[in-house]
Amino acid sequence: MIGAGFGGMALAIRLQSAGIATTVIEGRDKPGGRAYFWQQDGFTFDGGPTVITDPPCLRELWELSGHDMDDDLELMPVSPFYRLNWPDGTNFDYSNDKQNLHKEIAKLDPADVAGYDRFLQYSSAVHDEGYVKLGTVPFLDFKSMLKAAPALAKHQAWRSVYSIVSKFVRNEKLREALSFHTLLVGGDPMKTSSIYALIHKLEMTGGVWWTRGGTNRLIAGMVRHFERLGGTMRVGDAVERVETTGNRATGVTTQGGWSGKFDAVASNADIVHSYKKLLGDNHRGRTHGKALAKKKYSPSLFVVHFGVEGSWPGIPHHMILFGPRYKGLLQDIYDKGILPADFSIYLHHPTVTDPSMAPEGKSSFYALVPVAHMGKLTVDWDEIGPRLEKRVLDEVGRRLIPDIHDRIVTKFHYAPKDFAQDLNAHLGSAFSLEPLLTQSAFFRAHNRDDTIGNFYLVGAGTHPGAGIPGVVGSAKATAGLMIDDLSR
Repeated sequence: MIGAGFGGMALAIRLQSAGIATTVIEGRDKPGGRAYFWQQDGFTFDGGPTVITDPPCLRELWELSGHDMDDDLELMPVSPFYRLNWPDGTNFDYSNDKQNLHKEIAKLDPADVAGYDRFLQYSSAVHDEGYVKLGTVPFLDFKSMLKAAPALAKHQAWRSVYSIVSKFVRNEKLREALSFHTLLVGGDPMKTSSIYALIHKLEMTGGVWWTRGGTNRLIAGMVRHFERLGGTMRVGDAVERVETTGNRATGVTTQGGWSGKFDAVASNADIVHSYKKLLGDNHRGRTHGKALAKKKYSPSLFVVHFGVEGSWPGIPHHMILFGPRYKGLLQDIYDKGILPADFSIYLHHPTVTDPSMAPEGKSSFYALVPVAHMGKLTVDWDEIGPRLEKRVLDEVGRRLIPDIHDRIVTKFHYAPKDFAQDLNAHLGSAFSLEPLLTQSAFFRAHNRDDTIGNFYLVGAGTHPGAGIPGVVGSAKATAGLMIDDLSR
């Protein structure tokens, strides 16, 4: 297994639970992939996903071997899930408390309460079809896509999430509130298939959670469980290449010179890197890598991590600070590839739920803004980064913490070039392939390679896509293939 992100660890646990001796090789100094973390001046800063949904998909990884996830980590409920804030001062607290949610909707437009309930019915239907039935099923041939087509057509999958939401509610702020979720998996709400409206149902049913100590503690719990099952971790020595003989993978060689022979190889690394670099000595790797590089990739992110003096009980765990534009801003990021003068901010404030993330009397935050990937936005991030960091902090200060610059104890930012350098992310993309209908299921990189029959993929670039439930679902799909293939 190449890479110890959520997908890699979930697949490794499934294989080891099935009695298949598995080695995970991670190039960075600690596991996690995008769920990396830093400790600085007494603060803990999570680098990766901060919204945990569908806990049962995680619990299942322990239940496979009769264990309990609660022995290795603690999930804490987050409420409200998000507070959405607009420049005119409007706040919208988003939760799965139906009565309170109806009140929040009625504040925007009483007529939209009934429309929201109809949208929830739609979200439930696409959740059952797209997530429950198809989310962990590999699409290896076009026939499998044709079988799914009637259900996709029934739910108007060719329409965008924003378009479907607009069918049910008329208030523009509510349309933004019910469509922004696709941004959490790298998708433009104006283009991403309406099937992704399932995210709303996922949150309504299962809630939104946080791991005490940070998302990194969820990764640590997965590693602990994997090793308990007898799995082997090799950390701090990146895979240099996948060795092949003909159209079979035979093992891996690391940058440090270590080599291992394996019956099968799976990669949780970036899909273009996996083919063009790791399989670069093989014709299939070179040709398929070029083909994958031509696809459309999700944007990158610019993230400002900062610790401040004081506690902020009035700032919830997750906030979306919408900017003055929605559709226009998305066009700038996804289509035009420019760095706009305005932005929307996803603000993460874990210490309001979990004070252990900062020293006593202090608070940990990150402020995230989507930016175009490096294939569209070609700027010098060493030059632009500090300026954008100040602009982001200025906006957080203007809207929430007036004396923010005086209160900051420590800070640093993470830019697209860091995604490219640290994670080998193609074009610095934060979510791999853009989740378009034409890049979904069969049209994503396949869970098992079509030519090198014992080379497999897991993670955001394969089916079903990005987000913790998505990559954990990809692990289930890939594990089914590998267990079946290796038992023959």
